[in-house]
Formats: sequence, structure tokens, C-alpha cells
Amino acid sequence: MPLGGGNFLTQNKVLPGSYINFVSLARANANLSSRGVVAMPLELDWGKDNEVFEVTSADFQKNSLKIFGYPYTHPKLKGLRDLFQNAKTLFAYKLTSGGVKASNTFATALYSGTRGNALKTVIQANVDNPAKFDVRTLIDTTVVDQQTVATAAELVANEYVSFKSAATLAVTASTPFTGGTNGTVNGTAHQAFLDKIESYSYNALGVVTTDSVTKGLYANFAQRLRDEIGQKFQAVIHQKAADYEGVVNVKNSVSDVGENEASLVYWVTGIIAGCEVNKSNLNKRYDGEFAVEADFTQSQLEAAIQAGEFTLHKVGADIRVLSDINSLVTTSDTKGDVFKENQTVRVLDQIANDIAVLFNTKYLGNVPNDEAGRISLWSDIVKHHEQLQTIRAIEDFSDADVSVSQGDTKKAVVVNDAVTVVNTMAQLYMTVVVG
Repeated sequence: MPLGGGNFLTQNKVLPGSYINFVSLARANANLSSRGVVAMPLELDWGKDNEVFEVTSADFQKNSLKIFGYPYTHPKLKGLRDLFQNAKTLFAYKLTSGGVKASNTFATALYSGTRGNALKTVIQANVDNPAKFDVRTLIDTTVVDQQTVATAAELVANEYVSFKSAATLAVTASTPFTGGTNGTVNGTAHQAFLDKIESYSYNALGVVTTDSVTKGLYANFAQRLRDEIGQKFQAVIHQKAADYEGVVNVKNSVSDVGENEASLVYWVTGIIAGCEVNKSNLNKRYDGEFAVEADFTQSQLEAAIQAGEFTLHKVGADIRVLSDINSLVTTSDTKGDVFKENQTVRVLDQIANDIAVLFNTKYLGNVPNDEAGRISLWSDIVKHHEQLQTIRAIEDFSDADVSVSQGDTKKAVVVNDAVTVVNTMAQLYMTVVVG
């Protein structure tokens, strides 16, 4: 006679036997999430069209030629080198999508853009088998692919070009690609990026532009996602007085010939995203490559802080961050001066994002809304906040500061939470009594 066995939900089995459930230990997932994730639309001469693509710091250093069409040290990548001084991951989008792909007799560039015009095809007779050809693909003078084939139909697309299978191979010292163009950068291109990036999670969103309408588009996007959807990040915009804690208003311009004067946004976006939750960018030294205009008087610097302008200033031979603030100027009973500090916003955003992920992955649709379930949620939130207190991001926290109760419906839970954010030292007031 077979014995009973298998999983059980309730203790209602009839047959004798062993009923055993194997259940993974529930992951509290109440740990602090890492920072350093950036989203940016870019005016590129090469790269994937009409899609968001992820680039890590390591990817950028090792594969910049393949991803962006230029070697890591190229002047065209100056802004991205500034960004990755502090950013770990970039969600990039090619604003110049929709251009024309360069081509020649034998192949077509993989992506649209003017950088495709730097490609060349070099074909030589194979030394060991004269009936075959050595087909090389070059970008500028760098060989990026080589194949030995008898006909064009045998050629396999590489990371730079796709080959024309009907072409007739013939020896050529160098056949350049021509006709590559960039797509037009306009409001439609920026809106296409924002539509795509809305579903991603990141710490900072930067845009390098001097157009006032485009600046307003990004400021409104940040406020809508923060306040209506609950997606917490800060937008970094050049000279945009948004009067909102979710927008960092970069005051300084750069003076490099041929560069967008808003290019400091690259570096600031990196430090806003990359700054740890228990740290501040106050007095951080600019270690980028642009020539930053930072000549201000004492009164101008005071006015910049009062106006909510994120400002870099000269300190001896260095250029440093004056104050790690956002564009918030107007305060209220529910949003005081402490909200002007980016360190405060980082802590609050960390809490909002982490608790949302915790609830959505562990509790949503899985845990009953009874006393035991609410105690479990309370315990996880307390654990999370205790980590913040351990790293000195908040202080004076007690588990009594968190309460979890049932909401107006059987499905709802209500969390009341209180935290005190720690800020770094910014002013020293010292009195010396001399005897």
C-alpha cells in the first residue's frame, strides 16, 4: 500500500506518511541598496538606436570603441570620463537616433551616425590560399575584425558592420564608408528617452542642455515621477531654478572651446548618484577634465546658496563643491530647510526606494495582512533603519519610531515612520578665551 506524502498546506491528510514542505528561508531583503546608477540621454555619433542600453564603468573603460565608436581617451568622451569618475552604471540613450548608416561596396555600418564614416574595408589575397581573401574591418587605423573567406556570402557580421552577401570581393587597399549621418536632436528625441527611461531605477538623471524648454521638460518629469509614482531620484540640470528638492541646479558653466557650456552636468550627475547615503559632496574636489568657470566673490557664493544653486568655487588651486544642495528655496511646515540638503534627500530616497522594493518583492501578494504579517514588515523596516543608524546616516532611532497597522481595507497596511537625518559638518563656530 503506498504511503501518503508530498507538500501540505493544512494538517488535513488522510493517508499515513510523511508530508514535508521544503521552503526557502524568507529573505528579509531589508539591506541598503547600492548607489551610483545614472540615466542620461547623449548626443552620440555611434551606438544603439532608439533604446536604453546599460554601460558599467568597466564596460566604458574596456569597450568604449565598440559602444560609443571612440577609444576611451578620445576627446569626444571627455564628458563620459567625468561622469564615470563617480558613477558605477549608466543607462544611456542615443538622442541622435534615426540617422543614416554609413556604407561602402562591401558592408553597412551596424549603427547610424557620423562615426560610421571612419570605417574602412581592406581586402587582400590570402597568402596561404590565393583563392581566398583576408577581409579586415578598420575604424580609423584600428583593425576591429578580420575574416578569411572565398566569397562575400561567407562573411559574418561583426560588432561594427554587417556585410553585403551579394558583393563581389576584390583586393582593395582601403574602401571607406560614407553617408553616415546623425539623427536630429529635438523635443521629440528627448521625450522618447523619457518615455523609455520611466520604467528604470536610478539615483540621478542628468541632461546636458542649455535649452530652457528642454530643461523644464526634465524638471517636470522628475517632479511627476517623484511625487506621483514614487520613483525617487534627482535630476541634474544646468541653471534651472526649479525650487524643488528633486532637481539639482548646476550654476557653473564650462569654457572649453567646442563644448556645451552645460557639460559640468556630467560630473555633477556622477557625484549626485555615486555619493553614499551617509556622505556629502560638500567640499568635494573637481577631478574632471573641463575648464570650469568658478570665479565668484564671497557675496556671490552666499547668494548662490540662498538661490539653491549647486556651485563649484575656487579653493587655492582646487575647484570644490561649495555646498551639497538642491534647487529648493521655498520652505513650508512640511518641507523645512533640511530638505534643501542633498544628504537629507539621499537618506529619504534610500528609505523610500528600499522599503518599496522590500514590500513589493517579499510582502505584496505573499504575506497575509494579519498581526503576524504586520509584525514581520515592522521588523524588516526596523532592521533597515538600524543599518542606516549604524553607518551614521540617521541618529536617535528607536524601534518605537516605526508602527505598522491595518489600513481602511483588509488589503492595506499603514506605516508611520520617523527618522532624524545626520548631515556632515559644514560650519565651525569657535570661541577662544584668551587669559
